[in-house]
Amino acid sequence: MLDDLDRRILRRMQFNPDQSIPDLADALGVTSSRLTRRLERLREAGILRGIRAVIDWRALGFEVEVSLRVTLDKTQTRAFDDFIEAARGIAEVIEIQTFLGRVDVRLSVIARDMPHYQQIYRDKILALPHIADIEALMHVARIKAEESLPL
Repeated sequence: MLDDLDRRILRRMQFNPDQSIPDLADALGVTSSRLTRRLERLREAGILRGIRAVIDWRALGFEVEVSLRVTLDKTQTRAFDDFIEAARGIAEVIEIQTFLGRVDVRLSVIARDMPHYQQIYRDKILALPHIADIEALMHVARIKAEESLPL
């Protein structure tokens, strides 16, 4: 599926995503036009989905992160759809994951401080539909958060 050049392109883009096409082409030993064609092929294949800014929310004053494990009332046929749609509308929810098992959904919630988190929890989280059970896990430290792939 991926050849050596594709892997080298992806490795370099993971390391330095804002590198210009000419600089990246020089580093890879290919022409800019060849690199551009390869990048387009990787995009069309859905492998390269885009380049994004990674923002440090702590630098913006958010000091608290809480992981919420939510079990939904599965007797309601639209429980997942309704819950996820409503959770997407909460700005402080930065990640939503669904699971098979006892826990149905995990939400990552950020807040400026504990009083702000308590306000989000009471006013927004507890207002989400179809919650049967909820467990909060306070984030203490992020040990590994590697977004790059071993290419």
